[in-house]
Amino acid sequence: MAPAARLRSVVVDCPDPRALARFYAGVGGGTPEDEDPDWVVLRLPDGPRLAFQRAPGYAPPDWPRADHDSQQFHLDFDAGATWEEVDAAQEKVLELGARLLQAQDEEGFRVYADPVGHPFCLCRIG
Repeated sequence: MAPAARLRSVVVDCPDPRALARFYAGVGGGTPEDEDPDWVVLRLPDGPRLAFQRAPGYAPPDWPRADHDSQQFHLDFDAGATWEEVDAAQEKVLELGARLLQAQDEEGFRVYADPVGHPFCLCRIG
């Protein structure tokens, strides 16, 4: 089946687009394009384009609940084939400002919140 369209960006609401784009550049690489303080684009190497838009009155999602007017999604990042590699990635994202929400090592991933509360996962490959 031919697609109707091609994915352009994943857009993330936040209070400070430049700061959150810098956080995700630290997690996944790339350099934020930030000519507009209300809309910042980050092109991840070998990955999707993330865009961050200023949202006045932003309120973070209440993970894992989605039963109240929240835009619920999360990003998955491959963090390595071993738990040692995942541990090293975890150390870096915590230094960048993430916080651990839930370790699911038996399932192969760990869930974190970015500095403004969006959930994301570090996943073990394999």
